[in-house]
Amino acid sequence: MTAKITGIERFTLQVPFVDRIRPEMERAGIHTWSELEITRVEVDGGIIGWGETIQNYTWGRVKDEERVLGRSPFELMWDDSLGAGLQMALFDAAGKVAGVPLYRLLGDKHREWCAISFWDHDMSPEKYEVEARTAVGLGYTSIKIKTRPWWDVRETVRRISEVTPDHFHIDADWNAFLNNASSAIPLLRELERDYPKIKIFEDPIPRNDASGNHYLRSQIETAIAHHYGSIGAREGLEMGGVCDGWVIGGGVSQIMSQGATAAAMNMPFFLQMVGAAPTTALSLHLSAVLSHSQWPTITCHELYEHSLLKERMPVVDGHAKVPENPGLGIELDEEALERYRVTTADHSLPKHLVEVTRPGGTKIYFENTAQKWIYFHGGNRPVDDWGSRTQLIKDDGSPEFAELLGRAAQHPVIVGI
Repeated sequence: MTAKITGIERFTLQVPFVDRIRPEMERAGIHTWSELEITRVEVDGGIIGWGETIQNYTWGRVKDEERVLGRSPFELMWDDSLGAGLQMALFDAAGKVAGVPLYRLLGDKHREWCAISFWDHDMSPEKYEVEARTAVGLGYTSIKIKTRPWWDVRETVRRISEVTPDHFHIDADWNAFLNNASSAIPLLRELERDYPKIKIFEDPIPRNDASGNHYLRSQIETAIAHHYGSIGAREGLEMGGVCDGWVIGGGVSQIMSQGATAAAMNMPFFLQMVGAAPTTALSLHLSAVLSHSQWPTITCHELYEHSLLKERMPVVDGHAKVPENPGLGIELDEEALERYRVTTADHSLPKHLVEVTRPGGTKIYFENTAQKWIYFHGGNRPVDDWGSRTQLIKDDGSPEFAELLGRAAQHPVIVGI
């Protein structure tokens, strides 16, 4: 008799980020990623499937979960529209019902150990140095960093390079902040010449700028990655190449489809599935069966105060082993689930400003990070301001702070010119 889903529970966790990076996540406005929704699916016979959704990042929140009740997890698990946590829970349950690790439901295994990268959001060169040391200590051989015009990128890469082994790699994600090929090319050439540990540049300029990316690709030696689909695969090939590989993410069906296209085109890719350890486990199962998941898997599970597992996933020489137990193959720490469980996550922060100091001393004040993204993507300042600094300015209760915050709420405030 086919197993049927007999019960579903969804509940919210608020799992803080580790102390050393918590202020940086708050300044960047992504401290809200601490809100995780857990989906628990029960199948007749007492089998439990678990799933996880980062509510404020995910490709798809869980909705309308009642429609899976009374049906088989095998019937529904390929439906990406179920949302991240519910789809993950169905695959976990299906693997447990079948008595096989999840990757057996996906295809033939290409690897037992999957490349995996340490990941951090944008922060100062000094703090990135600490993160690089931490990554090495945890077994990683690569780190993906966020390169931004409001930090001294050269100093960041120099510090990481100096405190890591010769075999350590740096992948730099620009999120298109270099704006266009003419701005990007001299900067990227300098970095690849001076810092050979850089191996991949992700999204240096806007992803949909086909001609700009084609020219950029011809002018630098370092590999370039773009998110899958931003320029059509056929268009990219017909132009003679706009990148060397992709960033792939989303639901399981989408990832498998895009991964198959990558294989057909002989294009490596980052599998980017940001989350705590359950999401990381799913990414390992997918990476195991996708032949061109050759660049490191990107997650952020090491940044949480607790991974939600009873034991940490070991990383050896920059690789994590694909779980072999049924389903996701992990054991959740149910005491931790209860400890971090909340009715409603609280993401409130004290009033603050984001201050960017340019090398010449000019200061620019922003009400929030979203405003800062718009300002720099608009080309309002040079993208290669080596020496730029950024910090969070907290409300000191003074009339001067209140006045400055009020002005910044209308538009960025420039002081010093």
